[in-house]
Amino acid sequence: MAYFKSTLLLFSFFLFLADASALTILIDPGHGGEEDGAVATTQGETPPRVIKEKDIALDISKKIHELLRQKNYSVYLTRSIDRTVTLQERAAIAEKTKADLFISVHINSSPEAGAVGFETYYLDNHDDVAIKKVEKTENIQGDGENVVVQQILVDLVVQQTVSTSKPLAESIHSELKSRTGRKYKIPSRGVKPGLFYVLALSKRPGVLLEVGFISTYKERVRMMTPKFQDDYAADVVRGIEAYVKKRSAKTRYDKYNKAK
Repeated sequence: MAYFKSTLLLFSFFLFLADASALTILIDPGHGGEEDGAVATTQGETPPRVIKEKDIALDISKKIHELLRQKNYSVYLTRSIDRTVTLQERAAIAEKTKADLFISVHINSSPEAGAVGFETYYLDNHDDVAIKKVEKTENIQGDGENVVVQQILVDLVVQQTVSTSKPLAESIHSELKSRTGRKYKIPSRGVKPGLFYVLALSKRPGVLLEVGFISTYKERVRMMTPKFQDDYAADVVRGIEAYVKKRSAKTRYDKYNKAK
């Protein structure tokens, strides 16, 4: 019996490795180059420094990328340095790499003093005013005629990806809430639908992560520390792996039922 259990565990492990190696994941550090994203100025420094979303997002994205690479996934970054990458270029990279999952990393900001917490978005329609403020910031490149075209694309892609993007967002957020959120006593702001062009243009299951608020001193300092970045990245990877395992189990179950 013990031999059977150990054999079954080993078989399951190799099945998961096969699933991992067959999966391509694209990590997208928000903004970059000429586009700073959200910014904040350091306090108590002379001269003060400008802290930029694009830099923190890149640091965390690189850590996620490295952890996934170590776990045998085929993984890419839309940028590995501080350079400008348009929404269309990010979409082209997703097509070129044939990415199965798209993970976009961003840093939040708010005019409200003391705003705190992390949140996870997936592509879907909604009528939430607060979310629209986040969308306005992250969709900064879209205007005029492009907005109309992108909105049509959003509606089409939502239909194709929401059934997979939402479970992915829930899986990642669950890990963040139970580990990093609890460890650092950071409130969860929840899993939310959002109309983000970067997710729509990627045309595949994906999520947009808002790590924390650069506008809040305590959160800004924490997000810049390597230890927090390591913990956050590890939870994102755990969430991706949990999603992959569930998806693989469902696929095998469906194949088994069809074969009956």
